[in-house]
Amino acid sequence: MKTLNPIMISGKEVLPLVEGGKGISVSNGESSGAWAKAGGVGTFSGVNADAFDEHNHLIPVVYKGRTRRERHEELIRFAIQGAVHQARIAHELAGSEGRIHMNVLWEMGACETILHAVLENAKGLVHGVTCGAGMPYKIAEISARYGIYYYPIVSSSRAFRALWKRAYHKFPEWLGAVVYEDPWRAGGHNGLSNSEDPESPEDPYQRVLALRQQMCAYGLDHTPIIMAGGVWFLREWTDWLDNPELGPVAFQFGTRPLLTQESPISPEWKQKILTLKEGDVVLNRFSPTGFYSSAVKNDFLTELVERSDRQVAYTTNPVGEHTEAFKIGARQRIVYLAPHDHEHASSWVAQGYTEALRTPSSTLVFVAPEKANQILTDQINCMGCLSACKFSNWQQAEPYTTGHKADPRSYCIQKTLQEIAHGGDVNQQLMFAGHNAFRFAQDPFYANGFIPTVRQLVERLQTGD
Repeated sequence: MKTLNPIMISGKEVLPLVEGGKGISVSNGESSGAWAKAGGVGTFSGVNADAFDEHNHLIPVVYKGRTRRERHEELIRFAIQGAVHQARIAHELAGSEGRIHMNVLWEMGACETILHAVLENAKGLVHGVTCGAGMPYKIAEISARYGIYYYPIVSSSRAFRALWKRAYHKFPEWLGAVVYEDPWRAGGHNGLSNSEDPESPEDPYQRVLALRQQMCAYGLDHTPIIMAGGVWFLREWTDWLDNPELGPVAFQFGTRPLLTQESPISPEWKQKILTLKEGDVVLNRFSPTGFYSSAVKNDFLTELVERSDRQVAYTTNPVGEHTEAFKIGARQRIVYLAPHDHEHASSWVAQGYTEALRTPSSTLVFVAPEKANQILTDQINCMGCLSACKFSNWQQAEPYTTGHKADPRSYCIQKTLQEIAHGGDVNQQLMFAGHNAFRFAQDPFYANGFIPTVRQLVERLQTGD
């Protein structure tokens, strides 16, 4: 294993080891502060972070607004309060060591408003902003305004080229690094494009090389690239170190920091990831963002798959093969199905999936009455956590709706991530993870259920393991 040479990140030489940001209270001030204190780059999430009162009691996120817009304003206040609180914790724990970054999702609700408020109220506490999940054109301008570095997350050289030409070329001095997040291997939301096959992972080296070549064309030869997604043992990446073809490279770890003593996830969550097998993390497209995402295959995800499988196309009038009348809803309105779909629908109803929910794709999804009630309740309770949501049809800009029918094949992402982050059943909630999570069960470092401190993990990473 080659020696890990320091790298310049956010104005300071640090270890080329970056903590990946994970939203809804998973990457917090304690984990990121400890990572920075160990000499790397700690990243806390600015996505609906937890805040605590003067007695160190968690401030519950309870929405009292009667309308989505009112709840959206509450969400903004909660998000600002939580992110500033976590920035202070991280800063105090890190001392003068390492660097502290904040991670945000460009497609989160009111991202710009929250960013401005947090950076204004956390001056001197945050050294950089990492941003992905969308095309964050304005992240450069916002970061430069507060004199901190920006770190766009991209999954292709094409995406970076678009960002550079539209906005980043105006603020080159504040571009701290470009994060390449592998869309087939990373956890959480993934940047797969419509032209890429989710079943056919591509070689990250060639994709990062293409990104470096694109960056060199803009004079960014010495700007680091941070490799994210699929990194476990650094000894497997030694050909990337001190590689003149790739230039300066750092490595981001999103999944491994889940299993540390400072990680705020529940003991049940930590035990669950110690038991995962290869293939237990799957790419899916159920997220209300519309993006692909990688999550652990559990009861929550299985139900979404089965729900979507109980789906047939319908018409409101007999057209083509849609000749079979079928009654749906309390009013027993008639729609028309193809004969083979009529058989399926009748079978599902007989099994207890009696509620037929319309989708934006002119299909019907069949669910049990209690699931239908849950879906409807969650849609009604929407608090606008995304800039645009497939599940609830919320949109943060006027007229505050996407104009499309709410999609019952998805879910309320805010609800489930809050639940799992605060002790909810790990089998009944969405559990994001990278595709290498199965290696917890194989890595001797975690033998007998050992859970390291962040410092122990960072020291282990430097050995190549």
